[in-house]
Amino acid sequence: MKGIAILGFGNIGSGVADLIEKNKSIIEKAVSDTVEIKYLVDLRDFPDSPYADKIVHDLTPVLSDPEVSVVVETMGGSHPAYEFSLAIMEAGKSVVTSNKEVVANFGTELLAAAGKNGVSYCFEASVGGGIPIIRAFKTSLLSDGVVDICGILNGTTNYILTQMKENGTPFADALAEAQRLGYAEPDPSADIDAIDTQRKTCILCALATGQLVNPENIHTKTLRNVSTDDIAGAEKADAVIKLIGRATVREDGKVNLSAKPSMVRKSNPLATIRDVYNGIYVKTALTGDLMFYGRGAGKFPTASAVVSDVINVLTGADQRLTPWTRAEADYIAPADACVTERYLRVPADVAAEANKLFADATKLSPTEFLCVAETEASFLAKVAPLAPEAIYDLIG
Repeated sequence: MKGIAILGFGNIGSGVADLIEKNKSIIEKAVSDTVEIKYLVDLRDFPDSPYADKIVHDLTPVLSDPEVSVVVETMGGSHPAYEFSLAIMEAGKSVVTSNKEVVANFGTELLAAAGKNGVSYCFEASVGGGIPIIRAFKTSLLSDGVVDICGILNGTTNYILTQMKENGTPFADALAEAQRLGYAEPDPSADIDAIDTQRKTCILCALATGQLVNPENIHTKTLRNVSTDDIAGAEKADAVIKLIGRATVREDGKVNLSAKPSMVRKSNPLATIRDVYNGIYVKTALTGDLMFYGRGAGKFPTASAVVSDVINVLTGADQRLTPWTRAEADYIAPADACVTERYLRVPADVAAEANKLFADATKLSPTEFLCVAETEASFLAKVAPLAPEAIYDLIG
């Protein structure tokens, strides 16, 4: 018998339990053994749940039960998820998680603990929900030499931007609708301030390079300042605005990292991704361009990725990652050194001055320009006297 425990019985944890029970015969056939959810660890009681008899309030029975071989961590946050995960692996049990925060902050230590104890630490569900992007990095892309990752990694913000573009909905109203539909939390800061995208970008970069950067060092900008005027400006540039997480490996070995609203040309497949869907574009030195697309969030897409990891661990099919190293501070190239084309909008009273300054730019209107590629530092210094209304990177 293969015993499973689940830490955290919230939206994702309950989805994992439901999916395991619903597909129990399929899972048992895959692992050639019976499978049982033995414990649900949560501080709360759930007397009306069909799993009420499995609720426990501390980790002790999980750690001491030899029948439990895999523990699913869906608690969220870094603490105590980090400490619990270490204790579980030290007890000889594998951990499967959907928790992007703890992976982004402590992936080096957790993967090292897995290697030391001969168990697995799996986190397919931490990026892209049901999209098997992490499995691709662990197998197909392992030797391809990833040079660029560019993705829509947050379904909530993609829904908001879709409503703004297609219906002319102001940001605040689109956010309120996302909250009403359950896409956005009552406190939406992690989504709209790009923290969620920042963490996922950190994980994808580590998968590509083997080095985990501090998420707080990633160049990050909020979605709160995106206006319907910006949406209209993107349309003139034959582009759309998306919240993009990006990791680019430079020729000097350093990486450019960002998580921010950007304009994406309509010729780019990321531009067509709407509502709560995610899309991740990967460029490699050998295979070239690859595109991953699917539901990036939600109870059951995320639970499906978790259960897939559980099955891989139970069947011995998991491809264990080589532990990451902690990146040095200078591994990330300065944000102001990134060279790219940019969209610029200035107030009408400085339009004449802007036209002189950007005579070589593509003019979209008297006040809007597509400026030729240069470093962010030089560009910002040049436009500062114009008091620009909007600046966006333009991704081809």
